Amino acid sequence: MNTQTRTRTEVSESRLMSGFLNAIEKAGNRLPEPALIFFYFLLAVMGLSAVLSMMTFDVINPMTQEAVKVNNLLSAEALTNTLANMVTTFTGFAPLGIVLVAMLGVGVAESSGFINVALKKMLRVTPKKLLTPMLIFVAMFSHVAADAGYVLVIPLGAIIFMSAGRHPLVGIAAAFSGVSGGFAANMVPTGNDALLQGFTQAAAQLLDNSYTVNTLCNLFFGIASSIIITLVGWWVTERIVEPRVSKMTIDGDFKHDEDMSSVTPQESRAFHRASLVMLLGLAALAAAAWPEGSMLRGTDGSLTSYSAPIMKSIVPLIFLIFILPGIVYGFASGTFKTGKDVIGSMNDSMSKMGSYMVMAFFCAMFIKAFSDSNIGTLFALMGADGLKALELPGQATIIGMIVLTAVVNLLIGSASAKWALLSPIMVPMLMAVGISPELTQAAFRIGDSCTNIITPLMVFFPLIVIYCQRYVKGAGVGTLVSMMMPYSIAFFVAWSILLLVWWGVGLPLGVAAPYTWSPS
Repeated sequence: MNTQTRTRTEVSESRLMSGFLNAIEKAGNRLPEPALIFFYFLLAVMGLSAVLSMMTFDVINPMTQEAVKVNNLLSAEALTNTLANMVTTFTGFAPLGIVLVAMLGVGVAESSGFINVALKKMLRVTPKKLLTPMLIFVAMFSHVAADAGYVLVIPLGAIIFMSAGRHPLVGIAAAFSGVSGGFAANMVPTGNDALLQGFTQAAAQLLDNSYTVNTLCNLFFGIASSIIITLVGWWVTERIVEPRVSKMTIDGDFKHDEDMSSVTPQESRAFHRASLVMLLGLAALAAAAWPEGSMLRGTDGSLTSYSAPIMKSIVPLIFLIFILPGIVYGFASGTFKTGKDVIGSMNDSMSKMGSYMVMAFFCAMFIKAFSDSNIGTLFALMGADGLKALELPGQATIIGMIVLTAVVNLLIGSASAKWALLSPIMVPMLMAVGISPELTQAAFRIGDSCTNIITPLMVFFPLIVIYCQRYVKGAGVGTLVSMMMPYSIAFFVAWSILLLVWWGVGLPLGVAAPYTWSPS
């Protein structure tokens, strides 16, 4: 193929991709406001639950060993419970407290100027060509700190890219792809490893009661995955997403017109003092967590298990890690004169979260209704039964497992909830055809990650829409989905190929992680 023909082909493919994404964006943005979307979804689920509750299904829930029954949310009892629990449903919505508490600290650091100066200094030492992969990699590494990436890395990604003269929504897309799309890719163990291991081992013991699963059974594959996701995300960002997104007009309320090339001597001195406070705080935290008998460790001595106090304190720690240097910088640089200025910066931070809180209310109500109805459980288990009936060969079964999880992920956001439902079916089923629980878990983690970034049912999705609207007022669900769709497709393809190649070559998935299983 000559150069001219190849160029025409590339242009044609580019137009086809652009047309596809534009169609998704237009269709998505014709939808009502995100808060109203969740309200309409709530009504739809309630209506569907009333219809399905009159039907019987032969689908067995492995957790209860009983047939799945859809609960009628329009019954008098259900409506009464909905009204009685409406307040606690909203206040108990997990992302709400996480976001608001973290943003209080980040808001002080941002208003004081501490974050801006930190970004100025970072941009000086980071080559512009490596800005994208650096952001994606940092976003993936943020998984160590539970959900910190959603409230910290993603908005910072927008600011970093805008500071570098690039479109802020490209920064949001790149960071979101790392935080959520690359959720299963980790360079170091996280609490999620322990969480999934528990379900996998329990499911494996349904067939082999002596089988044990190592918590780090997917560690080596996770390390390789983080490299692949960084490279693929880098390519998608700069070849597909940025050329398209850069055409969007920045007309939001959030402006960042500050010159990012200069730092005054006073700002530099204030930054050094604030950074010293942050480092001393981190050192004190490390010293407190280091001893084997530390109060910050879990009962098993681990720092990364979900039961460890330090993991439960991640959000308060983010609050402290940012508010303390923010206050020090503010007074040292002259940004803050009195304590009233500090409180004012916190007020400003919360005032920007009003639209998110409205959206979170309806999102919380919908997710609660969807869970209570058992519709998600029904669809997930029906999909698993369908995959089982196909009786595919090993490699095809693994791909089918990834596809099933990716589809279920569009309906059930929680990784633990999905694996609690699927593992008792899929793990023994695949063991029966010689596939190990560890390999099944790796396939699940791929599928669980790839569609996180395109499902509005993911609990942090409304927050990301709000981030986009700070810069582009007309941004909506369609805008975000169309931005993230290329990442989702690319991650699915590249990650699946990586797993098949990794399996084919025989490289270890992790610690004590075989690929096959046979009865002893």
